Parts: sequence; C-alpha cells; structure tokens
Amino acid sequence: MKSFLLLLALLTWVDVALAHDAWLQTNTNIARSGDTIHLDLMLGNHGNDHRDFKLAGKLNLEGAAVSVAGPSGAALDLKPTLADVGYSPQEGFWAVRFQPQEPGLYVVGYLADQVMSYGPVRSVKGAKAYFVASPSLDRVPPDNPGFDRQLGHPLELVPLANPVTPMGPGVPIRLRLLYRGKPLADARVSFIPRGTTLSEQQDATYDRSSDADGRVSFTPTFGNQYLVAAHHENPNESGKGYNRTKYSATLCVFVPQICPCCQE
Repeated sequence: MKSFLLLLALLTWVDVALAHDAWLQTNTNIARSGDTIHLDLMLGNHGNDHRDFKLAGKLNLEGAAVSVAGPSGAALDLKPTLADVGYSPQEGFWAVRFQPQEPGLYVVGYLADQVMSYGPVRSVKGAKAYFVASPSLDRVPPDNPGFDRQLGHPLELVPLANPVTPMGPGVPIRLRLLYRGKPLADARVSFIPRGTTLSEQQDATYDRSSDADGRVSFTPTFGNQYLVAAHHENPNESGKGYNRTKYSATLCVFVPQICPCCQE
C-alpha cells in the first residue's frame, strides 16, 4: 500500500510539474564583476490562471536545458550544477550560484519539451531572466547590449529595451512576443508583481495584449520582481502521445526601487 501511495505521489508530481509554468529569477539585477549571483528555477501555477509567484511543486529536469550566456554570447550549461532546494520531489525549487567575470549583460535561459502523462498534451516551457555584471555598483554603465538576443524558444519574450539598465519605477518594460520566430498578435501577456495575485479573467492593471507586431509594454510604479507570462496553444499540433501542444514563455524582471544607472 505504501509503495502504491508513493507511486501515486510521484505521478502527481510529474503531472503538476507539466501543468504549470516555469520561471527563472535572480536575487539582484546587478552584481559586481566576480561576485556571486544566485539563480533560482521555480515552478508556479500561472498556467492554471492562478497568476502569482506561488510555488506549485518542483520541476522535473529530464530533457530540460538550463544555461547562462554572457556579453560574448558563449553559453554555459548550468544544469549539472543545479542544487535541489527541497526535502521531497514535490517541494522546493532548483538553485545555483554563478560568478560573472566579464562585465556586461547576462541572460539565463530554460527550455523544456515534454508530454503530459495525463494529457494527452505536449507542454513546451521557456523561461528567461537577465542581470548585469558591473565593475562598480556605485556607477553602473547604462549601455549593456545583447538584451534583444533571441534564444530560439518556440514561444519567446524578447526585450525591445534593456530590462536591466536603466530599470526602476517609471521605466517601461517593453517586449515582443514571438511564436516560432514571428510576432504573435492578440496574445495576453501578464506582468505579475511578487506578492500580487492577478484576477483569473482579464486583469485591467497587469494584463496587456500584444499588437500586430507582437509588442507589449508595461510601466512598473514601484520596485519589485515582475514575472511576465504568456501562453499559446496549438490545437492542431499533434504527435506520438499528444493531440495538441501548449506553449508558455516567462521573463522575470527585477525592478529596483532606486535605479543605480539613473543617479547623477
């Protein structure tokens, strides 16, 4: 009986992990070159319209890719160094320490393509986060190119303006939503502040719709972490073990209350 319950719990964990969105977050958006920055890979319940920062289990990393790319564009595989921060397969999240040496902008990416065991649905999840390594924290260079680099995720949020420098209250978060490399129009894109739960229907404050070029914009009014989430379903995309495909894309933006690039 205990073995059966354990098997049932593991299957439930797999199903939950495949039913919800993933996101990446950093403990800060700017670190001194050579210092340590902490990266967390989380699993939340945005895919069920409970749109918030609440955890909903822990991601199954089988077949997933996690990497960080620096100013030179070279990507480093982070998956082997991820630490399990939890007591059981259903709890906690994945975390890793990283020391950026080269000054400039870094992008962390996650991509997973799996078939739900209870589906039959294929789930393709993508997540991104950005940070900057600066020689000094007192005077952070505002010009850090590379933010508009595409990672090639099937559904991807690509910044149209740097989401790190400058960044603070009153600075717009401007993005383009791409589906297989082309702009996706009329898609709901949610800008979720940590500590806030969006309404299950259209949220007038934090939801936006992409225009004909896939562009969306949101201006934060206070410092916080903001999780940008978008979804797309292709009911005609089927294959072995699934009859439709669901895509999700997230991008976590760290908005400081005081922007170090904006100081005189």
